[in-house]
Amino acid sequence: MTNDIMHYKGYYGSYHLDTEEKVFYGKLEFINALITYEATTAKSLQKAFVEAVDDYLDMCEQEDIDPEKPFKGSFNVRVGGELHRKAALTAANEGITLNQFICKTLQQATKECYRS
Repeated sequence: MTNDIMHYKGYYGSYHLDTEEKVFYGKLEFINALITYEATTAKSLQKAFVEAVDDYLDMCEQEDIDPEKPFKGSFNVRVGGELHRKAALTAANEGITLNQFICKTLQQATKECYRS
């Protein structure tokens, strides 16, 4: 994981600095709900993030709704007709489905990107 993302209970939060206002701020990422937090120090921003996640989960429980999950396992990607054709033909030549080809390609790419 990169250094500009916080993680807690399966949720991810961004953090930024507003130099004019001298405040740190962020929001929960990878969900549609807009959950934000802010603080005057980096340490207190981490606490505000944790509280925002807990408050969101508590609110969902009180309202008897399922909280959004950041990663559901499926997403739509618009790649254009030509790349779609090339990927489908490559998958067929390898004897796998397009979905299997995309998963394999993403696994290889993310391994290279997030080596420890």
